Amino acid sequence: MRVGLFVTCLVDLMRPSIGFAALKLLESAGCDVVVPETQTCCGQPGYNSGDRASALALARKVLAEFEDCDYVVAPSGSCAGMIRTHYPALFAGQPELGRVNALCAATYELTEFLVTIRKFAVNAKKPIKTTMKTYTYHDSCSGLRELGVKAQPRALLAQIKDLTLKEMDECEACCGFGGTFAVKYGDISTHIADRKCDNVTASGAEAVVLGDLGCMLNIEGRLRRRGDKKTRVLHVAEVLAGDTALPE
Repeated sequence: MRVGLFVTCLVDLMRPSIGFAALKLLESAGCDVVVPETQTCCGQPGYNSGDRASALALARKVLAEFEDCDYVVAPSGSCAGMIRTHYPALFAGQPELGRVNALCAATYELTEFLVTIRKFAVNAKKPIKTTMKTYTYHDSCSGLRELGVKAQPRALLAQIKDLTLKEMDECEACCGFGGTFAVKYGDISTHIADRKCDNVTASGAEAVVLGDLGCMLNIEGRLRRRGDKKTRVLHVAEVLAGDTALPE
């Protein structure tokens, strides 16, 4: 099974450990993983801002880089959602539409792919050890609403011995990031982020785990500005791959 890993531009630039963790998990699941070196952005920022021309150019690049793969997997519900949910509209009336539809059908968010396609068992080869005992989970908007990603990451994390989920209130509520929304509407974004951080803190969990780096950056940034230096903010791939090397 040839699987193309769409690293995402945020992961590549801000927290490459997520990409390496995703690669480790996919290889552990028996996949032949390819990572096109020329990959960049899925085109979502331009698409959401109304710049369809730049979005289409980037989407064509993604198509060329990944269409020979059996599956395309991203450690981001946002990017996977852009490809699977919005590419058909972006390519409407374009000659590549048939090829794009095939790409969309083969595109998955990481935990969705591991659970749905590979039936992945986290502890099958080597038990995962974690330095934390409790976590709460934030459901990122695109993954949840565009792809239906909710039970999958929790099912995988539940396989880790001695790790307990402490659900926060409003776990499905937005963190306030929303890509360019946080830039255009800073005050509103901050208010939403504060509410999310309040719920994280109230859960009493040692860490908040999630599946999108944009949300991670927003939540962790707000927690630290509020003076919380203790609560860890981790990508689900990092935890599932073993978090012993992660920063405290």
